[in-house]
Amino acid sequence: MAGRGATEVTEQHQPHGYSARGVAGADSARRAEAASSGTRADSVSSGTRADSTVRDLPQATVTRLASYLRVLGVMADDGTLIVSSEELASAAGVGSAMLRKDLSFLGPNGVRGVGYDVTRLRARIESALGLDQGHRVVLVGAGNLGQALARYGGFGRRGFTMVGLFDRDPERIGTDVDGLTVRDVAELESACRELGATIGVVATPDEAAQQVCDRLVGAGVRCILSFASSSVEVPPHVEVGRVDLAVEMQVLSFRSARNAESDHGTAVASDHGTAVASDHGTAVAAVGGARSTSTGLGSTKNGSVIAP
Repeated sequence: MAGRGATEVTEQHQPHGYSARGVAGADSARRAEAASSGTRADSVSSGTRADSTVRDLPQATVTRLASYLRVLGVMADDGTLIVSSEELASAAGVGSAMLRKDLSFLGPNGVRGVGYDVTRLRARIESALGLDQGHRVVLVGAGNLGQALARYGGFGRRGFTMVGLFDRDPERIGTDVDGLTVRDVAELESACRELGATIGVVATPDEAAQQVCDRLVGAGVRCILSFASSSVEVPPHVEVGRVDLAVEMQVLSFRSARNAESDHGTAVASDHGTAVASDHGTAVAAVGGARSTSTGLGSTKNGSVIAP
């Protein structure tokens, strides 16, 4: 797929902000920040500036960047070298203006009339999302959900390597799941340090989720994804994501009900409009019978054809 050369697409974007890990191509802005803060520009360029000078990406933008990254991965696998903003936006399900705004946070990208280099843009987004170094994932809870997650091949393609599985059930400990041996959860803290885990996934029953999170935090894991329906408490320096499948289905149920009501209202309005138009047409035809002239197309009045 090649760029279409549209003049309004893929212009170079002025950066709005940067991720907490820094974004390639933003050195000039970094030097400007360094000058205003009294920090040496070379130390800023080398990535040693304080985190307080870094502006985070909006959460909604982060979510969309992840979607763009998925699409770019598919395009790269298909051999696509250049993509226009319209093509990328359409594949990601967003407007091209929104896409260009999101990508402007990453600094200059693309060439007007040519498009975005798929490989380069993919690397930019990976850097912004902190994926350029990859993540090592441990999963606690090797039940049906945990095993399904462990077997999912998409994690590896997106920079997440599953390195450890843990459970407390003696019948599961020692079993093999997609090449990984389930280990006793009693080993969790030491194993996390040994494996260099950066993300912990909690797929345990709700009553065990908090204890598992505490142990992950104690092992130095700073990113936790919990599938428990109950919330968990963690220190401020730890990021937690929650996936509650029941809540997601409830949201879908609400949207379905809302759409059904909207469709019903549209149908009622349409039926009412048809009835009014039919009654009005009948009245006009009756009046036209006394005042109109006959043509080969039927009766006409004021230049409009009225059904005979």
